[in-house]
This record gives sequence, structure tokens and C-alpha cells, in this order.
Amino acid sequence: MLNVSTQELAPSPLGPVDVEQAEAALVEHYPRLVRIAYLVLPPSLGRNRRVLTAHALVQRSLPRRRTSGAGVPGARRSEDAVDPGYAYVRGEVLRQALIAGLPLKRRALPRRAQFPPLLPHVWGLRLFPRAGGADELALDQRLSALSGPARAVYVLRGLERQGDPEVLRVLAAAGVPEAEARAALEEADGVEAAAGVGTAALLESPEFDPCSLQARPTDLMRRRQHGKAALAAAAAVVVCGTLLGLPGDGWGRNGAAAPSYARNPAAEAALDPGTLKRVPAGFWQSSARTDFSVWPARGGLTGDRALLRRALAVWARPGGSVRSSATPGTPVGPPMGPSQLLYAGEVDGSRVVLFHDGLRAVRYAEPAGGTGGAALDFARTDGADAVGSAALVVSRNTANVRYLTAPWVRETAVRNLLAPAKEPWRLERDPHGVTLPMPSPAQARECAVWNTLQVRDATGVRLLTDLGELAPARLTSGPPAAAPVDGTGAAAGAAWARTACQLATVRSHGVRSVNAWQFATQRLPEGGGRAAWLCTRAETWRGTGSRVLAQFQVPAPGATATPASDAAASAPAASAAVVAKAEESPACGVREPRVLAGVLWQAKSGQWYVLAAGSEDFVSLRTTGGVKGEAEGRLLAVKARAGARADLHGTLKDGTRVGALR
Repeated sequence: MLNVSTQELAPSPLGPVDVEQAEAALVEHYPRLVRIAYLVLPPSLGRNRRVLTAHALVQRSLPRRRTSGAGVPGARRSEDAVDPGYAYVRGEVLRQALIAGLPLKRRALPRRAQFPPLLPHVWGLRLFPRAGGADELALDQRLSALSGPARAVYVLRGLERQGDPEVLRVLAAAGVPEAEARAALEEADGVEAAAGVGTAALLESPEFDPCSLQARPTDLMRRRQHGKAALAAAAAVVVCGTLLGLPGDGWGRNGAAAPSYARNPAAEAALDPGTLKRVPAGFWQSSARTDFSVWPARGGLTGDRALLRRALAVWARPGGSVRSSATPGTPVGPPMGPSQLLYAGEVDGSRVVLFHDGLRAVRYAEPAGGTGGAALDFARTDGADAVGSAALVVSRNTANVRYLTAPWVRETAVRNLLAPAKEPWRLERDPHGVTLPMPSPAQARECAVWNTLQVRDATGVRLLTDLGELAPARLTSGPPAAAPVDGTGAAAGAAWARTACQLATVRSHGVRSVNAWQFATQRLPEGGGRAAWLCTRAETWRGTGSRVLAQFQVPAPGATATPASDAAASAPAASAAVVAKAEESPACGVREPRVLAGVLWQAKSGQWYVLAAGSEDFVSLRTTGGVKGEAEGRLLAVKARAGARADLHGTLKDGTRVGALR
């Protein structure tokens, strides 16, 4: 269970940390983490190297696999409560920053953090934060005189606003011995006394912000000398490349494809542009199927045989320079036979080709000015229906995405899930079915908006969202026992407004559809209003790897309690907190349309409660362990102590005992 207060819905820092949870925390708090690394790094590195090193330390702080968070015994104070993903990433950033400040020794093996970062790297420019005033300059000089652990203490106190017990625990997790950590506390006291009040304001000033930078050139004369040497090397590379591009089986004809390694007639036939399947424009109107197999070949470059040959060759034999990606569970091998051509055209400065082979959608892209820097993307699409084949991503950059829509799509629009009352705005398409660029949440750092693609066909309106893959995911709403509907109605919009930001946890996971469902509402103790319980289930194209999230949402500040019948219509604007998650669980799905979840919640009076709710199948609930209590029906509220742990289970109508989601 998670500790959730009325003022701040933040999960407990105890327990295991998922890679996705740590990634979400890193993306959300990236500027703050880089500022922490910059302040803890030794000023002797120089401001340019401190900036790049700070970014590098944060970017390589993700765990490689599911890891356990640092256990903290005893009750925790409110100022010490942080998200477990953020706590893990912050600890890794501090640990690496402290290592980077250690001097290199002859007999000790150097650590990675002690070397200049390989990435990110900037050529020809020196980067440094904006200059501050006299107070910031004085503080920087004082920090330069401190040891690394003392700088960490100062930052955790002033920027993170943590008490000394939590500071000691964080330093211990970062590998600082206890005696050295306590000495660092005393060392930091002197700087705090000299800085006086306003420590946090000084630390948050532009002087210490490595994300808002100024740029100046490096040594221009030295660059000129190095440029002459690089020009000579480039001339040698051009000569070698010309020789390789001469007639034969080299790289010249097939672009970024690797050299051919086999002579197989069937494989060579699959790579012949002349054998590509091309569906006529109106065939889908009379076909018994409505999926990718009836998409016509569209785009202004469908007749460019050289482009199609390069795309097929790179698909079969991607060279080392090709950037490749694939959704989980998608085979990345060559085509087994002639594939279907969906699109070939120029989009956003790139030549793009889309194929389909019955199992996969494949996207090839190369710069419009050459064949270098080609990209290849795979997405599994077997079993797609009319909605699942309504669109494919044809182009994506940092902030925007373009879709190629199915020929049966009549209208396209953009809908912001976080603003359900706002009308969607029309999204225009070109004659080939390619939309104008629309803002995408796939790579957004913050969840301020969540824009989705709304498509209308002959049977209704659908919602699709970009999760960083070639095929967008369908969004639905409603109990799984009934047929979930597309999330375009008022009740569905209210549910998605609460849970949309949690879609970030299933990015790049091969998700086919996501269903959000409010399975219960509960009147909070002590007149705290009415809370909502939601379940979100993500299904994948491969069948396995489904993910389930149970979420708890208290009323927004100032909201009044509403009757149960009005709960859906008066949904609060605040987002919900994840209280349980599971992978490969049938909960909230067609096979097991039920769910049970609990949370540790604090009322305004300071009293803690164990709250629990189940779907309509439950007739009673019980908690054991650290908190004992039971209730008839599917709702439970029991007084508890701060930090208490309880085991939750419920009884179904047929007498079966079922545990909570985990």
C-alpha cells in the first residue's frame, strides 16, 4: 500500500522500483536532477564540463532492471516523503557526482564518472549557466571550499528541503560513510550560517541552472588547424566510398544496406521493387476485410524504384549506420516474400516508405538529401481490425507527429485528454491521407497536455494515442464485463482526464489498446469528500505483457462531496495516484473483470486510515497484519497508524477469497 495524504498524493519510497517508474521520475524532474548534479560536482571541473557532466550523470542514472528501494525503518516526516522512482534516481545522481569529485589515483581503477562524458557532447561551443548576482557568486565560492559530501548536504537541505535524518540516509545510500556524512553536516552548517536566509532561492537561481545556458566559441585558431586535418581524412573516406559504390554488390546501389551475404532466389525476389503488392485505391470498399491488407499504395514516390530498392535492402540487411527500433515481441528479420507497399513519399525533409507483410508494419526513412542516417522501425500489427489499422505514424520529431490514415477515415481531429470539456480541433490531411503535424505526448517531459488523434469512420469516433511506436494505441473506457466504448463520451472523458498521465508508464511497450474504468467511489472519513477508484489496463499486440494499474483519486482542493449517482459527471480535475500495479494479471480484463485495491490515506486531522475498494463482485473486505478490520460490502475504511502495513483480501459472491492487486 502507498501513503497518500490530502495535500500530496505521493507513494511511499519503500519497496521495489521499476525501470519505467524511474524513467518517468527522471523525465518529470530532469531539470531539478541536473541542477542537483551541477551543484554537487566540484567547481574545479570548470563550468562547461560541469554542465555536460551533470547532464550525463542524470541520463545514465536509470536502473538496468527492477531494483529494491532503500528501506527506511520507522515513521517518516512529511518533508522526507518522496516518490520512490525520484528517490532512486536522485540517489544515483548523488553517488555518481560524489565519485566524479574524487581525485584519480595511480593504484586505483578509475570510475566512469571520473572521466569527461562521452554524451552529451557539444562541438565548437562552450556552455555555461547565466551569470547571477553578488550573492550567487559568493555562494559558489563558499561551495567550492566544501567537500563533495558537504555540498550534497547543503543541496539536500536547501534545494530538497530535507531534515538531517533523511540527509544522512540519502548519503548512506550514496555510499558516504556515517562518520564522513556527520562531518559533512557540520561543514555545511558554516556555509549556511554565512549565506543567511534565502538559501533555497539562491540555489534555484539561474546561476546554478545547467538547463538554461549561454554559449561562446572555443579556441578558433586551434579549430582551424584541426579542421585541415579533418578535411584530409574526409577526402580519403570519399575516395574509399567511391570505390565501394562502383558497379557490383557494394553499398552504392542499396544505400545503407549491408553487403549481401547469401544468394537465395526467394529472398532476392522479396527485395525486387517490381514484386511489391499494390492495392487499388477503392478496393477496400468492396473487400470482406477492413485492415492494413486493403490499404492502397499512396504517396508521391511510389514510382521511385531506386528508393524502394534501398528500403527493401536495408530492411533485409540493415548496415551498422542504420538506426533501428522494434516494439517488444516484434521479429526484425527480412521479409519472407513480396510485401505490400502502403506509402512512399517525402515528409518533413525525409523520404519515407511504409510496408506491411501481414505480421508487421515497417517504416524506412532516409534524409531527402542523401542515404546516410537511415532509420528502420518495426511494429507488430497482426490481427488488426478496422480501428487497429486506422493510422500509422509516418513522421515524428521531438514534439510533433504525423499520421498516415486509413482510406475509410473520414475526419481527423486532436483531443486533449486532460481537458475533456474542450472541443477537439480539426486536423487537416493532404490528398494522400497524411495529417498535418500535431503535438505528441510520446516524448514530452511533463504531463501538461495529452493530445490524442480522434478519427471518424462510418461506424463512429475513435481515440488513438501516440506511445512512441509506429502503431498508435486505441483508448477505451468502461467495465470489461461489458464491451468497453471509445473514450469520447462525457463519462469516459472524465475518467481519462484523471488517468491520462499514467499512459507514460506504457510507452514503447507494444501496446494495442488501453481501457480506463472507474470501478468504485468512496465517501472519505471525516467529511473528506468522495474519492474515486480507477483501473487502467493496457493490452499488447503480442498478447503477453499486459499491465494493470489501480488508481486512487481524492477530490480536488475546494471540491464538495457529491452523491454516488453524480460521481461520474462531477469528476474532480486532480489526477489519480497509482496505488497498485501488476504485469501479466487478468484483473480488469475480459477473463477476470474484477479488481481490489487499498491505500493508506491521511485525513486533514492527521489521522491515518486504510481505505479499500473492490468492484461489484465483492461482498466483504478484510485487512490483517499491521491493521485489522473488516467490512460488509465492497468498501472499507479502518483507522491505522502512520507507516502501517496491512494485508488486504476480499470475498466474492460465490465465497471465493481474492487478494488485492499487486
